[in-house]
Amino acid sequence: MPCANSCRNTRIGEHTMTHADADALMDLRAKAHAAVRALRARKTELDDDSIDVILRGARNHYAFTDRPVPRALLETIYDIVAAGPTSMNSSPARFVFITSDEGRARLEPALKPPNVPKMRSAPVNVIVAHDLDFWTHLPFLFPHEDRRPQFEGKPAHIEATAFRNGTLQGAYFMIAARAVGLDVGAMSGFSNAAVDEAFFAGTSVRSNFLINLGYADETALFQKLPRFGFDEVCSFA
Repeated sequence: MPCANSCRNTRIGEHTMTHADADALMDLRAKAHAAVRALRARKTELDDDSIDVILRGARNHYAFTDRPVPRALLETIYDIVAAGPTSMNSSPARFVFITSDEGRARLEPALKPPNVPKMRSAPVNVIVAHDLDFWTHLPFLFPHEDRRPQFEGKPAHIEATAFRNGTLQGAYFMIAARAVGLDVGAMSGFSNAAVDEAFFAGTSVRSNFLINLGYADETALFQKLPRFGFDEVCSFA
């Protein structure tokens, strides 16, 4: 006796799913399409002031006030970051929020001396890192096809993918922090090996760069440095 439509199977990618599953997937896609169209109808682009806040008028800060940053705001920033695209939705970035004196004492030996007061002035220091075992989580993050064989036993490919996408998520973090009213000071003057030993020893996580986070003391700023013009660095092919 033929199987009813609800239990007939169809081949999609590397998986077999029932027609009911396929219908449910199509419904999810339709909802995603509608959500994007609705967002574009509400807001087609950012105004100039908004663009200035997140990038064009934003600055990398070197000193901060003692105004605290609540955990809820850090969670909001992460929620924004997590929504940003990464290859295969791999999401390799890991963030360590340093808010205690003990945490700063562990971080300080890794910094170049001129960067210590910058770190100490911020209410939150963020270690932007990436997990080299990110690919083991792909069945959850990319459930419709098993992509783990692309990474298993390929350390160079793992490192390149984790570093590239983790850096991308770190940039999302800076923009998201500015978008919710915070100021950032990205920092690379430190020893990655020392940070990894102090915070990630025995794990698959590796540090990338640091972000000082809080509400800026603008009196520490100096003039904005030059940028290349479009024709100097852009081309068409």
